[in-house]
Amino acid sequence: MIGGGLGSGRAGAGVGAVDGYGDRTVWRRRLAGMRRLDWMLVLAALALSVVGTLLVRSATVPLLTEQGKDPETFVQRHLLNLVIGFVLGAVVALLDYRLLRAYAPILYGLACAGLVAVLTPLGETINGSHSWIVLGGGFQVQPSEFAKVGLVVLLAMLLGEPRDGEVGPSNKDILWALALAGLPAALVMGQPDLGTTLVFGAVVLGMLAISGVRKRWLAGLVGGGVAAGFLVFFLGLLKPYQIARFTAFLDPSHDPRGAGYNAQQAKIAVGSGGVFGKGLFNGEQTGGHFVPEQQTDFIFTVAGEELGFIGAAAIVLLLGVVLWRGLRIATQAADLFGTLVASGVVCWLAFQTFENIGMTLGIMPITGLPLPFVSYGGSATFANMIALGLLQAVHLRRNPFD
Repeated sequence: MIGGGLGSGRAGAGVGAVDGYGDRTVWRRRLAGMRRLDWMLVLAALALSVVGTLLVRSATVPLLTEQGKDPETFVQRHLLNLVIGFVLGAVVALLDYRLLRAYAPILYGLACAGLVAVLTPLGETINGSHSWIVLGGGFQVQPSEFAKVGLVVLLAMLLGEPRDGEVGPSNKDILWALALAGLPAALVMGQPDLGTTLVFGAVVLGMLAISGVRKRWLAGLVGGGVAAGFLVFFLGLLKPYQIARFTAFLDPSHDPRGAGYNAQQAKIAVGSGGVFGKGLFNGEQTGGHFVPEQQTDFIFTVAGEELGFIGAAAIVLLLGVVLWRGLRIATQAADLFGTLVASGVVCWLAFQTFENIGMTLGIMPITGLPLPFVSYGGSATFANMIALGLLQAVHLRRNPFD
């Protein structure tokens, strides 16, 4: 009896020790995984989100107060969007990105289905673009934002698996990639959403270049894109307001009350901030609502006026850190598929950043693209955080055996 009791005690202690050791091992692995995150990328995106929240508040509180509404409505929704977005990004980061090869066609199909749904009676027109599906309660979904994710993953699958004996993708793979990219681009143009179509073009061109296609393909695509742009313009396939927006940046003063109004007021707001700005929540142009859509497309004008050159430069620097870390992840990826996924995300965010800030400063046409990680918007925030999660997923598995 005594022997049995001692034996049982030793056995119980052994089991407890094993269980305790196992628990400690699990937690050590989890902590090790957390340490392996690209924290510079995370912190840059988090800093941009915090600054963006303050700018959204400054851009929306005065108008909502004048209208007798809850002045914190946009801020509360923006914070909710950020929380959901970071959760989505964390979930994507935990996934093995290599498994996305198998699911890429499904993601692409769902993205195209969403774009088709927008063109049905389910879609709603907001700010002249039939790009939204209204869910109620003040929330809308813009499927074209998620189509960016689907396109990046699908192109990485097509271009990331060269056939035996080939350095880059074959001509057949390239043609398939162009055809499949053309479908969502055509659906988005039908909304019409010129800005997102240009993002698709930048992603396709960048990923083709990274995949190792011959230079004549790239030259032909650039030349074909320019020719198609002129053809669309002269055949009148764009609506008059789109043409006016696209050309107003050349001379905003030509029609300051019409097509050039947004560009003119944006430049005034940014320029009035000087070096150090007028102070957060103290912008006269922002408080007077001279620039439309300041919480979304023109949020950089709030930064320019209230935070000045120093604050605006800090935002550009943080966005540069995001792009730099993304490029670093692409160069260290375990395989070509991972390199292409990370490169596609970088091309997407880089073009959208340049276009948004450029249209604010008057060096790019106004296309209605939000500033990544800064502008207000649910769908754009979710898509940006998913893109961040894709970068982290590639980074965490840069060792082929992870």
